Amino acid sequence: MKVSIITDVLNAKDTIGDAIRSVLTQTYKNIEYLVVDGRSTDGTIEVINKYQDRIAKIVSEPDGNHFEAMNKGLTLATGDIIAYLHADDVFASEKVIEKVISVFERTDVDCVWGDLVYVSSKNPNRVVRYWKSCAYRDNLFALGWMPPHPTFFVKKSVYEKYGYFKTNLPISADYELMLRFLHKHNISGYYLPEVLVRMRTGGLSNKSIRNIIQKSIEDYRAWKTNDEGCAIITIAMKNIQKVPQLFTR
Repeated sequence: MKVSIITDVLNAKDTIGDAIRSVLTQTYKNIEYLVVDGRSTDGTIEVINKYQDRIAKIVSEPDGNHFEAMNKGLTLATGDIIAYLHADDVFASEKVIEKVISVFERTDVDCVWGDLVYVSSKNPNRVVRYWKSCAYRDNLFALGWMPPHPTFFVKKSVYEKYGYFKTNLPISADYELMLRFLHKHNISGYYLPEVLVRMRTGGLSNKSIRNIIQKSIEDYRAWKTNDEGCAIITIAMKNIQKVPQLFTR
């Protein structure tokens, strides 16, 4: 199986090198790596170009938003499996892709996800939050659950059948996509119970109170798009679900 890994980036020269090396050191070798840069101005593209002979495709042009860049990478990808590694993130080990592909080959599911840890932006070795996921069951989304999107590996055929990220949801398009795939269309999935990605703190959705409110509004819109049930309680539960992550190590 070929895996397409897409990194979207805008002005992240201090972290993009770590993300790139995290992909290039994977033990699984059938990887197509694509980097979509939003026309960075801080030296990011110069860092990327140091690895250009090992990156299948580099695009550097303005994007409308984060998810437009992710869709752009998706249209260019030719792999059987699609994965995203953002510019501030790294895979938890060099064997992550090998383990994930083993699951796809053994089970023939449509998607695989695992656990994620948030690490300090100043000290990536310090874990500040542990997002432990679980296997999916019907209506689990209604209880506020979602898998960590950076650990979400999906067959490209699923995107082709059910659609890409909705760019009119600039914060919650990843949530809407997983809700659409797993809850609405019931694609098959497998939970791999180990940490797959280490994410630096400071992401867009939790950057400020304003962003948290905007994210909740977009989450509500995601539900109204994919399910006629009441979403208000679900959105509250989704935020409450994050609290135990602060105390899990």
